[in-house]
Amino acid sequence: MPRDRKHLLAVAGCAGIVAMLLAGCSSGKSKVTNTPPTIASNIVAPPSSSAPPTSLTPTTPASTAVAGVDLSGSWSGQYSGAFVGTFKLSWQQTGSSLNGTITLSTPPQTLSLNGTVSGSKISFGTVGSEAITYSGSVSGNSMSGSYQVGGNPGGSWSANRS
Repeated sequence: MPRDRKHLLAVAGCAGIVAMLLAGCSSGKSKVTNTPPTIASNIVAPPSSSAPPTSLTPTTPASTAVAGVDLSGSWSGQYSGAFVGTFKLSWQQTGSSLNGTITLSTPPQTLSLNGTVSGSKISFGTVGSEAITYSGSVSGNSMSGSYQVGGNPGGSWSANRS
């Protein structure tokens, strides 16, 4: 078949496909029922330029989302500054929320704690007593930062997973 004839047939074929697509997209009065396509579980189609990309990756509900680190369990540490001593932490983490207890050596007492963790940042404070607040960062099995007592500067603290 001569080259010009092949080219003419290809152009005519493309024109026919375009005409069919335009006819399908026209705003006629006939009722068109669209059936969603069946998606094979092992095929991922590239996003089209006319629609935003979608993810087939399952998402975790916010209530069970892990904040990037799990602090649940026991920690041992020390503090210095306005007070000097050691402490034991016992954490329960749910998502980014922390609940637990701290046992201080000076003054000797065990207090309830509530706090949050976001990425490597941690903040927590005592419940039902003179307000002691802690802030700092977590890296692996250690964390450290500063504390305040009743809004006044207290000093520094650090802890390691027990």
